Amino acid sequence: MENLHDKRKVYERSQLIESEIKQNPIEQFRDWFVEASDNPGISEANAMAVSTIEEDGCPRTRMVLLKAYTYEGFIFYTNYNSRKGKAIEKTHKACLHFFWPGLERQIIIKAQLERIAENLSDGYFHSRPKGSQLGAVVSPQSQEIPDRNFLEEKLRELEKQYESTEVPRPENWGGYLAKPYEIEFWQGRPNRLHDRIIYELIDGMDWKISRLAP
Repeated sequence: MENLHDKRKVYERSQLIESEIKQNPIEQFRDWFVEASDNPGISEANAMAVSTIEEDGCPRTRMVLLKAYTYEGFIFYTNYNSRKGKAIEKTHKACLHFFWPGLERQIIIKAQLERIAENLSDGYFHSRPKGSQLGAVVSPQSQEIPDRNFLEEKLRELEKQYESTEVPRPENWGGYLAKPYEIEFWQGRPNRLHDRIIYELIDGMDWKISRLAP
């Protein structure tokens, strides 16, 4: 067994105090996201973990790329028939998690999810590289397949089929809008006395801001 007891890091890059934060959590997210995007040590600031609850009651987490955010919430795309898609369709909830070690920060977002309009999914789908479009058509995401060749052969067939024509967006592929009702901002601090500021949506309108003990 490898002993990990001494693998420690001192967090001292920044602080998170009430007098400096935004009153709206989306604006606070924007400020942190811009910093993460501009940090050369962070290759994909928009990479986030998305956790859903499976039928056996166990959470399942996977990495997904955030593709847009507005005052309404956070948008990402997936196959609606995937394991994550089926879990979302059943509960309409998910937890999003951003972790930026270079800034010693993380953000945890609890949200209600709904499908975005089909024309928005169409627009994003056709903005992707053609290879990515074909990949979405080829893959029966989360389903069992016989081997890698199954995908490669299907891809070659579709490359010929759509060589000179537009690839239609699959009906089972599109975007979700994650509308937050709780957002926690975590900033690492010395002596493990980390800053934790949480925003909670009250009556669907106002944000209550509180500090949590680390």
